[in-house]
Amino acid sequence: MPEVSPEEVKNQVRKELAMANAQELINQINNQCFKLCIPKPGSKIDSSEESCLSKCMDKYMAAWDITSRTYVARIQSEQHKH
Repeated sequence: MPEVSPEEVKNQVRKELAMANAQELINQINNQCFKLCIPKPGSKIDSSEESCLSKCMDKYMAAWDITSRTYVARIQSEQHKH
């Protein structure tokens, strides 16, 4: 079995964390937006519910993007201090 370098292990862990974070984000969006936009589920989604879901997902993604960029910037700032 070939030996794996520490850098390869770190990269694999980063990829797995990114996938887990993306899955968690999708789950949160589904739960929150569904509750908000479809309070009484029926046999199909109507156009107003579809529009609500789309807007909700866009807002959620934008908020997540801002949060993640701020978090990364803060971590990088802390690393430069040490």
